[in-house]
Amino acid sequence: MPASKGGSRASIAGLSLPSFAVAGIWVSIAVLVGGALAPPLGGLEREMQLVLAVFLFALVLWLTEAVPYVVSSTAASVLLFALDLVPTFGDAVSGFASTLVFFLLLLLLLGGAISEVGLGKVVAGRMLSTRSTPRTSVRSLAAHMFGLSLLMPSAVARTVTFIPVVNRMTDAYGLPDDGTFRKACFIVLGHINPIGSMMLMTGGGMAIITSQLINESVRTVTWVQWAVYMIPPMILLFWLSTVSALVVYGVDDDLTLESNGSDGDAGNGEHAERDGDDALNTTGGDDALDANGIGDRSGGGVTLTRDQRIVSVVMLGAVVAWIAGSFVGLPTIVPAAAAVAVLSVPGVGIVDRDLIADVSWGILFLIGAMFSILDAMETTGTLDYVVETLIEVVPFAAMAPWLVIGTLLALAVFIRSWFSTASAAIVVALPIIMEFATVLGLNRLYLALSVLIAVGSTTFFPFNTTSVLLSYDKGPLGLREVLVFGLVTMVHGVVVIALSWLFYWPLVV
Repeated sequence: MPASKGGSRASIAGLSLPSFAVAGIWVSIAVLVGGALAPPLGGLEREMQLVLAVFLFALVLWLTEAVPYVVSSTAASVLLFALDLVPTFGDAVSGFASTLVFFLLLLLLLGGAISEVGLGKVVAGRMLSTRSTPRTSVRSLAAHMFGLSLLMPSAVARTVTFIPVVNRMTDAYGLPDDGTFRKACFIVLGHINPIGSMMLMTGGGMAIITSQLINESVRTVTWVQWAVYMIPPMILLFWLSTVSALVVYGVDDDLTLESNGSDGDAGNGEHAERDGDDALNTTGGDDALDANGIGDRSGGGVTLTRDQRIVSVVMLGAVVAWIAGSFVGLPTIVPAAAAVAVLSVPGVGIVDRDLIADVSWGILFLIGAMFSILDAMETTGTLDYVVETLIEVVPFAAMAPWLVIGTLLALAVFIRSWFSTASAAIVVALPIIMEFATVLGLNRLYLALSVLIAVGSTTFFPFNTTSVLLSYDKGPLGLREVLVFGLVTMVHGVVVIALSWLFYWPLVV
């Protein structure tokens, strides 16, 4: 791996400089102490200034990841209570009682169960035939990623599952590791793959958070309604991005496994054989890629294991319950809770202590703390003050509606660029932007969905999205390629937002 891809400290002429994380700790302390000791600024009341100081203290720690999210989020909630900004400690942690926190926890467990039993690998192992070309393989990879997003909510899990498959396909074609085929594939895995997670309300952290915020502050949106609102726009965004990857990298459409030779040694001689589980077998009766260790094979087919069958049936039941619940008023958290319960009972034990320990607890704590801070900001009038002040500074009243919307989306993208996960960026950005929408009289449902698309389709740096970071670390992509294609998907996202806002959503909402 190139040196530029690692390292947390910088040095000049041998002089060690403080890391970004250490600087974050000092800045957060300075913000908190300054807010507590300085007299109220402008038209702020003291309580407002203290709430803002706690928010900025937490925000700096979240952005720099100076300490784990669990620690910084807990500190923020304790500060709300210690500074007497809320009457009780229960009010300081009110955000942790949100349905969103527990709903996301349940879906993270279900996503972990799907990855644990290897259902994604079953799909991954059937992608390549002797008649495939590199170009059709990229399209096939994108199609499989899109379809698998309906089953496997985690974009990271999908990326991890398919990286070995891409390596095997590269070997089979005898193509170089830094060639256009492998670059296009890793663009699909990193940049395009997460788009599929926005299709369903239960598809991933971004969609879960956005849907719950809409349900709490705008109106109730059912599982089926979300699918109707988001699946067509996401299909368009996924297709535009995949076509762009093929065009940008000019992937070959002539080479086949038959023309290359079944041993993968033909071509330009730059093929580097991989060891162990990256071996490839395309000699089955159906000429399909045989991913070693995936399921049980008999007669050229794949037989699901016991755990895979259990998880498949449970997830199918949950999806049916979500669909039925959209018409009878069943809360979406109920099928998720039932599914987790079934997968954890003795004799099944797929959701176990190890799986629970692997949950992204930091994101859950960040969400709970942010909602607690927002409650305090609303109680003290801080959020209204901030929005009204910004409206006075920025001439929204003189702007055309589309320019107002564009400015708010640009604000969301700016906030997103500083976070290492889109879910965390949504938690911080969306409530503030929704408050602007209320004051400015914008369509809050359309704007919330637009913020989700803008944030979900934007990646400037590898750390912005975990799947992109994996593609950057394990694949042939450089920083410039990550940035350029991140801008490409962002532009596609803007196009999809405009088409959805003007033509599609008015028809179905």
